[in-house]
Amino acid sequence: MTRAPQKRRLETRARLQEVAATIVQEQGYSGLRVEDVVARAGVAKGTLFSHFKDKDGLLAVLIGDEVMRLLDGMEAGDPPQDADELTARLAPHLDYVGQDRVIFDLLLRYSGTTAAEPDEVVTASFIRQVTLLTRWLQVLQTAGQIRQDQQPELLAEGIQAFLNHVLGVWFCMEHDDETPPARALASYLKAWLQPAP
Repeated sequence: MTRAPQKRRLETRARLQEVAATIVQEQGYSGLRVEDVVARAGVAKGTLFSHFKDKDGLLAVLIGDEVMRLLDGMEAGDPPQDADELTARLAPHLDYVGQDRVIFDLLLRYSGTTAAEPDEVVTASFIRQVTLLTRWLQVLQTAGQIRQDQQPELLAEGIQAFLNHVLGVWFCMEHDDETPPARALASYLKAWLQPAP
């Protein structure tokens, strides 16, 4: 009995992702090589390229899946009560993206923010993050913890921009600055969300 072509294709794709994820755990995102993935998966390069445009396309899927997992964790808890708690809730995302410049570069490239090569999962993760931040900010505005003079959606998009800015500066400085990204983000968020006097 042979498997249906579609089922076999899905199994092959899942196997390629599983092998790539294992290699990333061992060597980091920067260490992923197509040759290693196909060798371990026991397939030809052409098979990988029939599932993913290129290595970056495969990485975008892995990274998008991990960002979605992080967002699941962020959504599971109660909304933050103030800017400090908001920063703490965003710290796992900063830590993840800050571990490897490849993650940061691919998220920007595949999010559509640079209009280069949008990826559905990565783009969805950016939209989901703004939606979550908007909900949290609505709660904080209702409690009088943050500024009331702007819509929560605009404030949420600003926070997302600060996340990208903090990470961009972090990578440009090659980590010479001892200030971790979350602490740098805290300064921006306090200034951005502080109620007007």
